[in-house]
Amino acid sequence: MYKGFLHTHYLVVSLFLLLYVIKTVLLLSNKTDLLKTFSKKTRVFEIVISFMFLLTGIYLMTQLPYGSKYDYMLWIKLIMIVSSIPIAVIGFRRFNKTLAALSLLMITGSFGLGEVYHKKKGIAKQTENIAANDGKALYEANCNLCHGPNGKLGMSGAKDLTATTMDVAAIKDIISHGKGAMPAAQVNTEEAGAIAEYVNTQIKGH
Repeated sequence: MYKGFLHTHYLVVSLFLLLYVIKTVLLLSNKTDLLKTFSKKTRVFEIVISFMFLLTGIYLMTQLPYGSKYDYMLWIKLIMIVSSIPIAVIGFRRFNKTLAALSLLMITGSFGLGEVYHKKKGIAKQTENIAANDGKALYEANCNLCHGPNGKLGMSGAKDLTATTMDVAAIKDIISHGKGAMPAAQVNTEEAGAIAEYVNTQIKGH
């Protein structure tokens, strides 16, 4: 379900951005009559896309593993999106080029900030003081946010580790290289192996 919402979100965001790019270009090109016609013809489509944008975005926000030092990025992103909407409405209604361009910049920036956040949250906590063979501590530092201490948390689409049928080698491979929405953990081969062993012996099947 998470992946479905994630892919849908990317699609509607892309369509939303495309729509606003076209409208902004028309406005900046002084083609106000064409902008009026385009806006009228795409009004229903824009409403649907905007609704889907918000719906999928809200769902994905509820699935995020909060507790990362990068959470502030999400609040900045949310503020940018919420602020850009009235700015866009005023800008296009009054044919104000500055406001329209600012709105597009804010929407694009919020999307980029979201991408940075998702990459940053995949970076492990500092593990310099954790022994490379301490699977439990390494798991807590790298995996707790999404999988939880018992492997069942399921944030951001994380799989239930207690139900996995993978062996240690397969688990280690995913830890090292990532899979789907899960980024690769920032650990070395020995640490990945220790985490995999911990998952296999202490979490899997419990």
